[in-house]
Amino acid sequence: MPDKTLRIPTPDGQADAFAAFPAGGGPHPGVLMYADGFGIRPVIREMAQELAGHGYYVLVPNYFYRHGPAPVLELPEFIGAEERPGVFARVLPMIEAHTPELVLRDAAAYLEFLAAQPEVSAGPVGVTGYCIGGLLAVRTAATHPDQVAAVAGFHAPVGAAGPEVFSRITAEAHFGHAASDLTPETLAELNRALDAAGVSCTSEIYPGTVHGFTMADTDTFDPAALRQHWENLVPLLGRALSCG
Repeated sequence: MPDKTLRIPTPDGQADAFAAFPAGGGPHPGVLMYADGFGIRPVIREMAQELAGHGYYVLVPNYFYRHGPAPVLELPEFIGAEERPGVFARVLPMIEAHTPELVLRDAAAYLEFLAAQPEVSAGPVGVTGYCIGGLLAVRTAATHPDQVAAVAGFHAPVGAAGPEVFSRITAEAHFGHAASDLTPETLAELNRALDAAGVSCTSEIYPGTVHGFTMADTDTFDPAALRQHWENLVPLLGRALSCG
């Protein structure tokens, strides 16, 4: 699967990014993928390449570019219980500094850049994200309803977006939650807010999962839940972007 490293012009500088796309037969529908808080690393590249294999041009920006190019942090090859506290202590200040205003400023630049790539077909795009990246995906979809036709988030703090943001989403959505992140009661409350806002979506807890279940380089990885994630994400994009 072809891939390349790119630099995206933004109002605040150059954001480095990774793109994966099919070898030929293009152009292809575009998908903006936001990594989890641990950023661009081999597991994220592999996931982007797998999604590209379904017929998409997948752009993964380093949304922490203000702190340096990826990898912004030196990460262990495997993030287990011993490593997690130290990694989170370094990641959380960057997440807190990445305000909604910066998210939206960057999102406009990312979508403009994605649409301008010669391998990307004209028309709407999909946006997906993991952990905090799922919240970025939701905010991107709400701010660019004319461009984003599908949005997904996995083990993501979707509820932090709030009803006002939900009300601006016109994309079809899927949210796959970790069982450790939401109780059934909290899920029901979230789904009532999504329904009241008119969001067309599925929003469900993936049974037996803990936060980070899609990430194979962590001790929270769940292979069955990762498969479930693909079984929801790929058809969603196929319906919304007329691919696959």
